[in-house]
Amino acid sequence: MLTVGDRFPQFTVDACVGLGKDGFSKITNETYKDKWVCYFFYPKDFTFVCPTELVEFGKKIKDFRDRDCELIAGSTDNEFSHQAWRNAHADLKNLPYPMINAARLAFDLGIVHPEAHACLRATFLVDPNGIIQWASANPLPVGRSVPEVLRTLDAIQSDELCPCNWKPGDPPLKV
Repeated sequence: MLTVGDRFPQFTVDACVGLGKDGFSKITNETYKDKWVCYFFYPKDFTFVCPTELVEFGKKIKDFRDRDCELIAGSTDNEFSHQAWRNAHADLKNLPYPMINAARLAFDLGIVHPEAHACLRATFLVDPNGIIQWASANPLPVGRSVPEVLRTLDAIQSDELCPCNWKPGDPPLKV
């Protein structure tokens, strides 16, 4: 798995960005040039833990954008599967970020589970220069904490020494 300090791979992928026949787009590294990007990957469409994460990230999109950070979700499913799932699941209809076909990108990142052949629940915070500043992976059945992703983004963007359990408003370490 790629990690902190690695360059996020170059990619061009198909994405589901809406519900209708025009709900598809191409996404590349240049799509969100000069912005932070939170890429979060999940195992499969039409599963049970995954929509809880997708919905929670959607609820927090303003918090991410307030930090100049865009969201991109992805799995090894294709963009048509993503759209079918969004159309079939009421909670996913209005997701405010793209869902990408990450079949190749997941291998480039090293996040494909060797037996399930699906993405780990991996999260990458990538800075405006395309460098991974945080990488995390959960086992397939364990959902991640969106508040922890935001807390980590705040800590990274603070450019301070942030102690254990630091949160915005807490003093940084002074040396």
